[in-house]
Amino acid sequence: MSRTYFVYILASETRELYIGVTNDLNRRMAEHRLGLDPKGYSSRHQTTPLVYYEMTTDVVSAIRREKRLKRLGRLRKLRLIEGMNPEWHDLASF
Repeated sequence: MSRTYFVYILASETRELYIGVTNDLNRRMAEHRLGLDPKGYSSRHQTTPLVYYEMTTDVVSAIRREKRLKRLGRLRKLRLIEGMNPEWHDLASF
């Protein structure tokens, strides 16, 4: 049975970005929203809306993609988000 992995981007109201990878996007979003790590980046910067995600069945590809996204310049990250989600809606359905 293959698993699904997600590379995702969260954004704050001021458009600070958080990039992560997970095998359970719903669980991970709940963790971010509950602020389970009060010293974590997403808790400190209020990056809870999910504004972008990609799916893959290969964990190595997911981790590589996360690292590539983190190295992208800010403008390219913004273009990537706006290509999928031009209105910056929260894509997580809770």
